[in-house]
Amino acid sequence: MSANTATQSARSASRVRARNLAVTAMLSAVAFVLMFLDFPIPFLIPAFVKMDFSELPALLAAFSLGPVYGVAVCLVKNLIHLAITTTGGAGEVCNFLLGACFTFAAGLLYQRVKSRKGALAGALVGAVIMAVLSVPLNYYISYPIYTKFMPIDAILNMYREIRPNSGGLLECLIVFNAPFTLVKGLLTTALCFLIYKPLSPILHGTNH
Repeated sequence: MSANTATQSARSASRVRARNLAVTAMLSAVAFVLMFLDFPIPFLIPAFVKMDFSELPALLAAFSLGPVYGVAVCLVKNLIHLAITTTGGAGEVCNFLLGACFTFAAGLLYQRVKSRKGALAGALVGAVIMAVLSVPLNYYISYPIYTKFMPIDAILNMYREIRPNSGGLLECLIVFNAPFTLVKGLLTTALCFLIYKPLSPILHGTNH
C-alpha cells in the first residue's frame, strides 16, 4: 500500500468515525427527549411505572452503527437525565443497564446475521433479556431507593389495587414489571422496523 493510499484510507476512516459520533450524538438527544414523553398504562401496572420509547434511538444506533453505539446512546441519555433530575440515580442506572443489554444483544446478533430476520431475532432476544433482568435490577437497585421516599407498603398497595392477591415485592416485579418490560421491548422493536428503512440514508450517511 502506497503512502498516498494509506493517507486516503486513514482520512476515510476518520470521516466514518466522525459521522458515527455525530449520528450517535443526534440519537442520544432524541432518546433523552423521549425519556420525558413517558406515560402510564392504567389498570395494567402502577402509575409510577411508565412506558417510554427512549430505547428506540439506541436500537437504531445498534443496527446501523454497531452494538457499542447502541450502548453509547443509552449511556449518554441517562447521563444527561441524571444531571437535571433528582431521582438518586437508581432509575438512570437501571434504565442504562436494561437498555444497554437490549440494544447490545440486538446489535450483536444482527452483526452476525445481517438480514431482517437476524435483526428481528436479535431484538427479540434483547427484549427477553431486558425483561428478565428487570426483576433483579429493580429488586436490588431501584426499589431500595424508592422506599426512601415511599414506604414499601404504599408501593405494594399500588400493585394490589390492580391485583388484590399480590404478594411481596419480588412477586409483583415478576407478575407486573417483567411482562411490562417485555412489551416495551417488543413495541420498541416494532417501531424500529417501521422507521428504520426511511431513516437508513441518514443513519448510514448515504443521503446525498
